[in-house]
Amino acid sequence: MAKQKKDNRPKAALPKGFRDIGAEELRSLTSMVATIREVCEVYGFEPLSTSAIEYTEALGKFLPDQDRPNAGVFSFQDDDEQWMSLRYDLTAPLARYVAENYDALPKPYRRYQTGSVFRNEKPGPGRFREFTQFDADTVGTDNPAADAEFCMLAPDALERLGIPRGSYRMNVNSRKVLDGVLEAAGIDPAGEADARRRLTVLRAIDKLDRLGSEGVALLLGPGRKDESGDFTEGAGLAPKAIETILGFVTIAPGERGATLERIAPLIERSARGMEGLAELARMDDLLSAGGYGADRVVVNPGVVRGLEYYTGPVFEAELTFEARAEDGTLARFGSVGGGGRYDGLVARFRGNEVPATGFSIGVSRLYAALKALGRTGEAASRGPVVVLVLDQARLPDCQRMAQSLRAESIRAEVYLGTSGLKAQMRYADKRGAPVVVIEGDEERQRGEVTLKDLIEGSRLAGGIRDHQEWKEARPAQVSVPAADLVAEVRRLLSRHG
Repeated sequence: MAKQKKDNRPKAALPKGFRDIGAEELRSLTSMVATIREVCEVYGFEPLSTSAIEYTEALGKFLPDQDRPNAGVFSFQDDDEQWMSLRYDLTAPLARYVAENYDALPKPYRRYQTGSVFRNEKPGPGRFREFTQFDADTVGTDNPAADAEFCMLAPDALERLGIPRGSYRMNVNSRKVLDGVLEAAGIDPAGEADARRRLTVLRAIDKLDRLGSEGVALLLGPGRKDESGDFTEGAGLAPKAIETILGFVTIAPGERGATLERIAPLIERSARGMEGLAELARMDDLLSAGGYGADRVVVNPGVVRGLEYYTGPVFEAELTFEARAEDGTLARFGSVGGGGRYDGLVARFRGNEVPATGFSIGVSRLYAALKALGRTGEAASRGPVVVLVLDQARLPDCQRMAQSLRAESIRAEVYLGTSGLKAQMRYADKRGAPVVVIEGDEERQRGEVTLKDLIEGSRLAGGIRDHQEWKEARPAQVSVPAADLVAEVRRLLSRHG
C-alpha cells in the first residue's frame, strides 16, 4: 500500500484575538478617524507617529494593574539581547518621545496620534489583542485649562461624527479629590504600605456602573463572588470607611457647581482633596465660558479610570443612548474614550516631573456605536464604477474611459478578467458597483456607451414579473453619447447621494 503523502501546506487561520477588517468597515473607520483628526487640527494639535515597538523598560510599570514590565505585552529579544515589546498604548511611547526630544519641542507640546496597540491578554467577545486608539495629549503645563480643553474637544468630535447632544455625556472627576476621600476613609493615598488596598479600592469603584453600589460595597469589604462562582478578594475596609467612599462615588451627576458643593464637606480636611476640588472649579469656569453646560459635561464622582498613573483630573466620554445588540436586547454602549492628567509619566525618563494630560478614544467601540446609530454612511460601502470589456482587443478603449472618470475623482475600474458579460455583471454586483459602463460594437458605431444603474435596477427589479417584461422595460439602463460619459455617470451617482 502506497504511503500517503503528508500535506505540508500552512493552515489559513488568523491567530486568536486578532481580526481582519474588510473594505466597508475600513473606509468607515478611515472617515471617522479623519473627522476626529480635523477636530484636533482645529484645536491646534500636531500629528505624531511613534514606533509600534519600544524597549520593554520604556513601557515600565505603567501597565494597568501590572507590576512586571513584560506582563500584558508581546515581547521578544533583539540580537543585542535587549527586550523589546509591541506598544501597549500610545501614551508610553509619547512619554519616551517627549523625554528624548524635550529640548527641541515647544512647551506645551500638543500632539494627536492614531495607531494599533497590542495586548497580550486573553481574548473574548469584542476584546481583541490588537485594536486602534486615537490619542490627543498636551505635555508641559499643569494649567487646568489643558484638562478643560479635552472636555471641549471630545464633545465637539462626537457631535461632528453625528452623535447628537443628549446622546452622550462627558464625565469629569479628580484623582486628587478621590485621594481626599481615601484619606477620610483611613487609607494612605500615596504610601507603599497601603498600595495594594488602594488599588483594590480604585478597581472596585471603577466597576460601579456594572455592579452597582451593593457590588462595590462587597469589593470594598470582604470580597465578592461573581455569577460564575469566582471569588474576588475585597479591600477589607470597615463599614464606616465603605460608607464614606460610597457616599462620594454615588453622588449623582448634575450641575457642576452643585456637585462640587456636595463633595466639599467629604474632603474638607484633606489639603490634596481641596486642591483637586479647586482645579475642578477652575475647569467648570472655563467650560461654562466656552458654552459647555451640564448637557455635555458633568462632574461624576463615580469615574475613576483604572490606570494608577493619573494624578489629577480624569474624564470619560460616555454614550447614553440604547442600541439593540446582536441577540436583540437593548444595551448602552457606555464609555468610548477617556483620559486624564498624568504628571509623573515623563519623569520616569528625565527624573523631574513633566506635567501632562490627554484623552484616548476607543476607535472600534466608537465605530460600533456610530453603526448602531446609522452614522457610518452608505457611500462608504459603495464600490467603483465598473467598465465592462466585451472584446479584449478594445481593452485600451475601456482603460481610456476609466481614466476619464478617474480624472474627475470618480472611482472606476476596468474588468480585468477574461469572463463573458454575465460573469462580469455578477462581478460588478459583488463589488457593489453603482454603475457599469458597456461599449459593444453597436454602441461604438453610434458613438455611444450604455450605462446600467445597478442601484436603481435592483430597486425596480422587485416589481418585474417575468423575463419578457424585463427585456421590454430595461430598468435603469440608458445609452448616451460617449462624450457625455463623465457627466451622465456623475448624474446617476448624484441621485443616489
